This record gives sequence, structure tokens and C-alpha cells, in this order.
Amino acid sequence: MMRFKGKVAHKFAESPLLQMRLPTWRSRLMGLLILGSFGMLIGRAFYLQVLNNDFLQEKGESRYRRDIEISASRGKIADRHGDVLAISTPMKSVWAVPQVAKLTPEQTVQLASLLEMDARQLAQKLSAEKTFVFLRRQIPPAVADRIAALKLPGIGQDKEYRRFYPTGEMTAHMVGFTGVDDRGLEGVELAFHGQLLGQPGSRSVIKDRRGQIVEDVGSIRQPQDGKEIRLALDSKIQYLAYSHLKQAISDNNAKAGGVVVLDVRTGEIVALANWPTYNPNNREALSGAQLRNRAMTDTFEPGSTLKPFTIALGLESGKVRPDTIINCAPGRLTIGNATIADAHPHGALSVAQVIQKSSNVGAAKIAAMLSSQKMWEMFDDVGFGQVPHLGFPGEVTGRVRPWKSWKPIEQATMAYGHGISVSLIQLARAYSVFARDGDLVPLSLTRVDSSAATGATVFSPKTARDVRVMLEMAVQSGGTAPKAQIPGYRVAGKTGTAHKLQGGRYANKYVSSFVGFAPVSDPRLIVAVMIDEPSAGKHYGGEVAAPVFAAVMSSSLRTLGVAPDAPLVVAETPKPPVAAKARL
Repeated sequence: MMRFKGKVAHKFAESPLLQMRLPTWRSRLMGLLILGSFGMLIGRAFYLQVLNNDFLQEKGESRYRRDIEISASRGKIADRHGDVLAISTPMKSVWAVPQVAKLTPEQTVQLASLLEMDARQLAQKLSAEKTFVFLRRQIPPAVADRIAALKLPGIGQDKEYRRFYPTGEMTAHMVGFTGVDDRGLEGVELAFHGQLLGQPGSRSVIKDRRGQIVEDVGSIRQPQDGKEIRLALDSKIQYLAYSHLKQAISDNNAKAGGVVVLDVRTGEIVALANWPTYNPNNREALSGAQLRNRAMTDTFEPGSTLKPFTIALGLESGKVRPDTIINCAPGRLTIGNATIADAHPHGALSVAQVIQKSSNVGAAKIAAMLSSQKMWEMFDDVGFGQVPHLGFPGEVTGRVRPWKSWKPIEQATMAYGHGISVSLIQLARAYSVFARDGDLVPLSLTRVDSSAATGATVFSPKTARDVRVMLEMAVQSGGTAPKAQIPGYRVAGKTGTAHKLQGGRYANKYVSSFVGFAPVSDPRLIVAVMIDEPSAGKHYGGEVAAPVFAAVMSSSLRTLGVAPDAPLVVAETPKPPVAAKARL
């Protein structure tokens, strides 16, 4: 101690409090706790960094690594010879992350110009409260490259495809089209969407905080392109059907029309054309009338084209023979309060002549000999009132009422194609029972590898051949369709002319039709023609639809190289069968 003027002073370092000592066990415990904590941290770090680093790696990559979908190319659609009808071309879509895409007014105007958008519209999209927004879909790669060169923040691109249709409006209703998301919306594009779509792939990339790709890590899954669909359609015959139909619509000042061409042997749809049509590459101003695939989706009363089926049933059931005489005088037949009339009055006609002259009275009298149930079953057997089962969007069943509700006048009118509705594709298919030996061939949109298809038997071969002779008589002079004749080929077919039903009543408007096949010696093609509301002074099927049939059939047979089976002169009318005993 130090003494100052009689007082005692303590040294600072010798404070009694500082001289207090902690127990030895407490200091050791604290040391062990601190050392244990460090050991646990080191162990945890070793576990995460060495033994189980996947978790941290995943968390880190989740902030910068992204899996980007790689679009698969939609499969091609081609005709039977491999000519392309629909193909996908590479395009780009431009998108933005609005929270990141903070563009200057100058950049906004520049980007809007390249995207062909209004600058204000673009600014609205960039200010939207969304995490992602498409600015423009399906732009050409050259334009996309110019946008990428600007290196705008928050603006990105993805690869996609745009569908292109080389044949345009010629095959529009058959091929159909896709939407902006590459999904099939109409036609074959929709019917075979699952096969055409393909499977997208993916790749892993590293993105910076602005969403820009800074590194391509690698491919996770390679895209699988869609399957190519090879249709039965023949582009050359399709062009013939389309061009002749278009000309006929113009010549007859008609509202609409359709043509179907079938291969008799395989049931393949070789051509299908409608008018009006549209360009699938430019669908900005489409109307419902243009989009309708009338051959598949529209129904109409087929008129006299149904008479051969009524007579075939009469032959099959043994009620009549080809030479049986039917008294059609005086050209009218009254059933109840209704009267059936022929366009041109006839007297006594053989059954074959009922077809040749297209007598409504004769067909109605033959129908009266038949059971309504058997008649309904025959209509059902040839496919009327049923979906054609092509898988084509919009297929219709037509209308055949249950036989139990038929009245005598209704059965009579159905005998010549009134009071029943069918589609053009149904009517064309039904005629295969006459072009073949009585069997109904299934139809196919795609190419059939076999040279012949097997159908369900409807009529016996003899009945089919007998009706085939009658249909050939209808085309020759003295019949209703001499304009369907083709030099060098024997032709068989039947005209149809029916009033249109509007508002529950028959209007003074017509549907003109013709269905036939050739060459008769060995039928190869069936051609069905329908002209809706011809208004240029002619409306009979033999005047309006038969010439279209002749033009399409003639060109198609020569395109296929089918050998002629007749002289290159107009054939004379065969003599009608010798009359047998008369039937009323």
C-alpha cells in the first residue's frame, strides 16, 4: 500500500472483485461446450458439403437452373404419293417477364416495330401484373434474331412451329388446320392429333437474375417428332375434283357443292372437295359457310339416287325381276291425301326402265310391295342413319326414322329419296354395293396397303349386277343422265333432284346430285356430286351434277391409267328387257 498524507491507498489491479476465482469445473464445462459446438458445426458442414451435398446443390440450382421445354415438330401430312399437304416450319415466340422488362420509351418503340405491334399495346403488356406474358407468337426467325440482338432485359424467346399448307384451299376441308398452340382444330389435323403431335423434349440451362440464359447445361430428354400421316388422297385427283366443282358452282350460280371420289376396291377416299372453301394459311376472315365440310357434315334429301336401293331390295326379296312391268300411268299416284307425280308421265315401264326413266310412281309402287321393316334394315345395312366411323370431326348420321312410325305415304316417298337425309360421303359409300358384288366396303382416310378390302354383304352378287345394268341404262341416251357419259368408258350412275326442305315445307329450291362408277366392266372409282341451290336456269341432276361427274371421272381414270372398256363413241341405248307379266 501507499500512503498519501496519512491515508492508505489500494492498487487498482488488486481489487478484491478481480481477485475472485471461478470454480475449476465451470471453466472446464464451458470449454467443453464451446468445443462441442464447433465440432457439431464442423460435422454438419462435413455432412452437407461431402456426404450429402445434393440438397444444397439442388437449392442453389433452383435459383438459377431451369428446365426449358424443347418443342417437337408436328408430323407431316402427305397424300398417297408422299406429296406434302401439311408441314411445320420453325418459328419463334417472344415473351417477357414484366417485373424485369423495364424498357426505355425508345426500346419499347423499337421492339413494338419489330413485333408489328402498337407501342401503347406493348407497354400495357410489359406493365401487366404477371410473372410471364407472350408478346408475339410464331414470328419469323429473322425477325426474332433482330430482337435478340437488342439484348433487352426480361425479353426472351422460345422455339416453336407454324403449320404450313402447300395445297391451300384445294385440300382445306380434308386436311384441316391447327391453332397457335399447334393443336389440331379441324379435319385430319384434329382426327389424327395424337399421332401428329409428337413428344416435346427438355434441356437444362443456367439463367441470370434477369432471366437471360448464360449457360446451356445439357439435354435431359430429346424431343420426338410426330408421326407422318399418309392419306389415301391423291393430289392430282383432288385438284380435278376441286377445279371442276368450282367451275360448276360458278356456271350454275349455286350456293355450295361437294364432290367425293372413292376407290371401289379399297374404300379409300381418293378425293374430297367442297365449295365454298378457305385458305388454311390465312384464316383471318373465315365464315361458318367456308369452314363446313359439307361432304361430311351436311345432310340432304338424296332424291332419285335412292331408287336403285329400293329396287335392289325388290329384286333381292323376289317381289320383282328386271323385266317385271310396272304400270306408271298416268304419271301420278295418290296415297291418302297426298299425290306422287313423275317429272315426265310414263305408261307401262319395266323395273329396269323405272331406273332408266327415274319414275317416282314406279319406285313408290315397288316400295308398296316391301315390308317397311325390311326396307329400314336395308337402309341401315348400306350405312344410312349411321356415322361413317372415319374418326373425322363432324361426321353426321343423317336421318332415317324408325320403321314402326312409317306411314304408307312416307314409305312411298322414301323409295325415291324424300323423307330421308344422308351425307354425300354416306351416299358415295352406299353405291359401293352396286360397284362391287353386293358388299359394302368400309371407308378409309389413310392409304390402304392391300389391293382390295372386304366388305359386309348387303345384296347378292346377282342383284348387284342386275342393278348395275339398270344404272348403265340411266346414263345412256334415253336415260336421265346422258351428260354423264365418258367416251371410251362404260359408265353407270343415277341422277337425283330434290326440293329443299326449309321451315318444315318444301321450297322452290333444289339439291342436284349424281352418283356413279366406272368402268362398268371392272369398276374402279365411285364419284358422287352434290350441287346446292343451282339458280342459273337448270336444276335437274342430269343437267347440273352429271357433267361434273363426267369431267371428274374421265380425268381421274386417265390419271390412274385405267384402260378403256368401250369404243370412243357415244353408246346406243340398250333395248329394255322383254316384258313379263304386269304388276301394279
